[in-house]
Order: sequence, then C-alpha cells, then structure tokens
Amino acid sequence: MDMRLFFTCMLLNVFTGLFSQETIESLDDLNFDKMPDQTRQHYWLIMTDDGMSQPILVPIIIVKGVGSSPVLGLVAGIHGNELNGIKVIQEVTDEIDLPSLNGIVIAIPGLNRNGILQNEREFIDGEDLNRIFPGKMDGNRSQQFVWQISHKILPHFDYLIDMHTASFGRVNSYYVRADLSDDNMSKMAVLQDADIILDSEGAPSTGNQSSSTRTMRAEAMLKGIPTITVELGNPQVFEKVMIERGKKGVRNTMMWLGMVGGEIEVNTDTKFCEKSFWIYSDVGGFQELMVQLNQVLEKGDRIAIIRDPFGHVLKEYVAPESGVVIGLSRNPITMSGDRIIHLGILQN
Repeated sequence: MDMRLFFTCMLLNVFTGLFSQETIESLDDLNFDKMPDQTRQHYWLIMTDDGMSQPILVPIIIVKGVGSSPVLGLVAGIHGNELNGIKVIQEVTDEIDLPSLNGIVIAIPGLNRNGILQNEREFIDGEDLNRIFPGKMDGNRSQQFVWQISHKILPHFDYLIDMHTASFGRVNSYYVRADLSDDNMSKMAVLQDADIILDSEGAPSTGNQSSSTRTMRAEAMLKGIPTITVELGNPQVFEKVMIERGKKGVRNTMMWLGMVGGEIEVNTDTKFCEKSFWIYSDVGGFQELMVQLNQVLEKGDRIAIIRDPFGHVLKEYVAPESGVVIGLSRNPITMSGDRIIHLGILQN
C-alpha cells in the first residue's frame, strides 16, 4: 500500500473514532424546563467527587414530549450487578415516538456507576446504597451519594419504576413489590406483566429496616411519589425475555398515564402475595433444591436437602406454609444462615 494512502486511512480512522461518539453535557442539576418539546437528550449528572478531583457522574436520559407532566422516572442499577433494567431503559427510551409523547420520561440507566464498573452490588466503599436513604449531606461516601439522589433526582418524578434483579448466587422470578393499599401503586404493579406481585410497603426483602434509613422506594413514597420495585430476573446478565417483559411494563404504564397511545395488555396469570420471607439453613453443607421459580407449594412440601461432604443427609427442609417460590439460591455450597428460597404467601 502507498504510504500516503496508509496514513490517510489511519487519520480517517482516528477522526471517525473521535467524532462517532456523542458529546454529552454534564449538569449539576436536572433542569428540563428549557428543553424543547419532542426531544431526546442525554446528560451526565454530577453527583460527588472522586479522589482525583473528578466528578462522579451518572447517565441521564430525558425524553420530553408535549407538556411538563406527568414525569415518569425509570431507574436501574442502584446495585451495580443488576443490569437487565439498564437494557430496558436504553431500548424503551430509544423507541418512544417523540411526536406522540405527552409528558416527560427521566431515565437513569446505571445509577451506581462505581459498582457497575467494579462488577459489584455495593458502592465503592462497600455500602448498599438501597439501604441508607435519605443519606447525609455531610456523611460518608455512600451517604453523600444517596443524599444527592434524594435531592437532585427523586423530587423531579411524579411516578417511579425502580428496576432490580436478584443478587449474586441467587435467581428471581419476574416479580413486583408494591404497596397494594395505594390505588396508583397497585395499578402500576398490575401493569408490569409480572409473574408475582408482592404486597410490600417499601422495606428491604430481608432483615428489619431502621427508622432512620430506608430504601429508595420508601424514600420516594415518603415524598408522595407512587413507586414500585420491579425485579427483572438475574444478576450480571442481559436476559432477552426479562428485558422484553420489562419494556412491556413500562409501555403499559405510559399508556395508563396518558403519555402514549396503544392498548394495555396485562398478565392474567399473575399471582398476588400478601407477604414473603426467606427460609434460611441452620446447618452447613451441600444444598440440593427440590423446587423451581414460580412453583406453588403446599405446607410440608420438600424444598431442599443439605448433605455433608461424604453425601450423608444432614437435614431436609420443607415449606413451613403454603406459597409460591419467588426466588432461590443457586449456590450449592451452604453455610449455616444461608438463604434457601424466598417464599411468597398467596393472598386468599
């Protein structure tokens, strides 16, 4: 090849790389009042600073139709290993027909940027961001980051869909947590095409919630924002079926809010649970599960066997109540106190 042609091609490749990626503005706060109608904008929102005096940024997609309301918030990735919701947001915001959109969608495809980059559930300091709301303006690293979420992001929403998955070592059905005593949140839950809807006021799925700290869903609800949590399958993967169902739920919600036209389709096979709890092991060994996701159990049905390293049965576990399997452990290596299954108790 002629050397001049070679260097010309190299320069073209360099400049193509430089200009093929969108130049994205960084914002210190969300202000979409000046955005033109019928536009789709991408931003980096400045949250806190890292140790090199650089801002920690999170991606924001704002899709603005006609009018300033309703504002639907879509958030994914507050846990860094929960990726399905990110893909839901990327695709559903890209597919919105701008000329027919009423209101605004504010979407965050990856709230815990540090956790995502490290393939970790927690924030950079090992804290679970979804357990320490409302955060503290002068607190530690996680508390300051959460305080920014509470003050820079949540107040802009009229409605919120908070997207999650199971954590490492576990799998989830496609289920929704919502306070079913509230008409708006109950309707939002039904619209999500879920296998299971769990009546929940906003507390974490395990443990007791401190009076001074709470989840993002609970914080949003305290601000008067109808909010549901959507559990979209499994961690650290993109699952096509889960993503498509998540998109359907968002589109149904937008139709219900009058943001877009279309015909709402709901899952008539959804099971409703009045409560749920995890069943934990009390011996250590190798666990064999006898149940599957979404399986309906009767009280006394076998759910797991734990054996010692020699294959001897140490203990068999049975369902303490009738219910449905919402989630389960995928790791056969089980210590005392590890999770076995997440059992939902069906409404009568």
